[in-house]
Parts: sequence; structure tokens; C-alpha cells
Amino acid sequence: MNEKIRLTQYSRSGGCGCKISPQTLEVILSGNISNVPNSGLWVGNESRDDASVFELDADRGVVNSVDFFTPIVDDPFYFGRIAAANAISDIYAMGGEPFVATAILGWPVEKLSPKIAAEVIRGGRYACKEAGITLAGGHSIDSVEPFFGLSVTGIVSRQSLKRNNTAEEGCRIYLSKPLGVGVLSTAEKMGLIRKEDEDKAKELMCILNKAGVQFGKLEGVAAMTDVTGFGLIGHLLEMAEGSGLTARINYLKIPRLDCVKYYIDAGCMPSGARRNYESYRAKVTPVLEGERMLLCDPQTNGGLLVAVKDNADVDFLALAEKEGVDVVLIGEFVRLSDFSVEIV
Repeated sequence: MNEKIRLTQYSRSGGCGCKISPQTLEVILSGNISNVPNSGLWVGNESRDDASVFELDADRGVVNSVDFFTPIVDDPFYFGRIAAANAISDIYAMGGEPFVATAILGWPVEKLSPKIAAEVIRGGRYACKEAGITLAGGHSIDSVEPFFGLSVTGIVSRQSLKRNNTAEEGCRIYLSKPLGVGVLSTAEKMGLIRKEDEDKAKELMCILNKAGVQFGKLEGVAAMTDVTGFGLIGHLLEMAEGSGLTARINYLKIPRLDCVKYYIDAGCMPSGARRNYESYRAKVTPVLEGERMLLCDPQTNGGLLVAVKDNADVDFLALAEKEGVDVVLIGEFVRLSDFSVEIV
């Protein structure tokens, strides 16, 4: 396809940065928790987990999630690929193995050619093929802004199922990808991205979190989630509050894209980062402006955030190396203090 297009110009925000803020989401969901008992539901909407899990039999559960968003990159093929990888990640983050997906497409048909939408779908199919799953149809609408995503179904054994609210005191906290894709994506949308940095965020967002399937099999992994639209602090908060603990993080150990400071200093901050910080600033130790923007930067298909028991590091690190994943130790879970997340 030779047609040049800047997809990011057709939406107010892109990727997981277009998610509703945590504070607003609390209002929307209040009073909407189902109180209908269902013994077959292992994981439902009573927690802030990445996917629902419904019992298939005594040992296995069906994992299901849906995720879609507006363009985070200009290239339609990569937009589709990244959106699909991001949706599939929710299954990996539960320790599950995806096997089928259906597509969700919104397209402004009077503004953008259907050939461009076909490229988005092609990117989605590419990511599904990479994950070894089937893209089995979907649903599309004529919409004001373009958006794309997947509803993904997987399977997980009861023993391998990982939650985001089951960390234990003393667990080490590991992160499997550097931060900063929201900042670089904003720089691209603003037309300020440097030539040498054009592909850094795009390539990172395409990497599948497949290692979650294997991490789920380790007894020493106490809890797991992935870092997406609420930023590192937002997803740490979900883990800490759900587990009744405090996440103590060493800021200097947090991996980040090497060019991210340049773009933060240039003012390339996604609006979602500020919304995130305003939503949970009272629960986090005070940090400098530049630091909070990185910590709250909305990630799209961000890394796995893994809580590992303090006697299981060796096995976990050996498995991560085998899976080709560069995990970084960024902190630990400690007894609950005045803040749910402490930055030191």
C-alpha cells in the first residue's frame, strides 16, 4: 500500500493513553459489581484483574478479555499489530494461553479509505499468527475516530492462574519491558520524533508477552499483571492495594527507553499521564515532575509486572533468560505503610 497517512491525527489520544482515568472509572463502575452468585466464576469484575476466568472443569478455566483503542502510531499495519498484541497480553498476564480472537473495528469510512482499514486488520492477523492463535471474524462499525482491538479467549490451569492481588510481603518486583512508549508516541503525534527514535517505541510495543504462560507455571510467582494505560504506578497500586501491602520501588532501577528524558524535557507528555497522576497522587510518595510523568506514562502492550517470592528468584531469572526476556528488579512488597506505593 503506497498511500501515506498519519493515523494519529484522527484521534485525540492513542493506544492505552485513551483509557478512561482510574478516578473516573471508579465512578462509572461503582454499584455495577454483579451480586449474582456463580460458582463457576474464578475471576470476575469484583477485582481489577486483567481478564475474567470461568471454570471449564475442575482443573482448567477459560480466560477472556477485550481491549481496543485509537491509533498510537501512524502506520496502519503496525497500529493493528500493536493493538492485537496489547489485547493478547491480558491472557498472558493471567498465566493463560490464548487460542482464539475476534476483531473489533471502528472506522470513519468517509474520512479514511477502507484499504487503510484492511492494513490494520492485516497487522492484527500478523500478531495473532505470531501468538499462534486464530483470528476468527469480528465486528465493525462506522465511527468518528478509528479504533481497533480484539476480544481474546484462552485457557489456564487452576495451578498456573496468576492474579494481580496475591502478592506476599517480601516478594521481589520485576518488570519485563522499559517504560516510555507513551512519551515517544506523543512525540510522534506532535511531529517532534527524531529520525533515530522513530521505531523504538513501535518495536517495543510489538513484542508479545508470551513469557507469561511460562511464568504462570512457577509456584514462586505469587502475582502478575501487565503495565498498560494506568502506567507503572497505577498497576503497582492495583497489586499493592489488592494484596494489602506497599510496593517500595527504586526509581533509578526502573528501565526506561534511553531517549525518553529528551522528550519529557521537550514537553511530549501524553494527557493520560497527568490524568493518571491526579487519580492516585494521594496514595504515592511525592515525586518530582519528570519522575511522575515517567511513572504515570500510559504504556501500550507494556511489560509484565511480576511479584516473585524471595526464595524463588533463581528459578524465575533462569526461566526469564530461557524465554529471552530481560526482566529487571525494581523493588519489593513490604508491610502496608501510609502510602500504597513508595518511590525511593
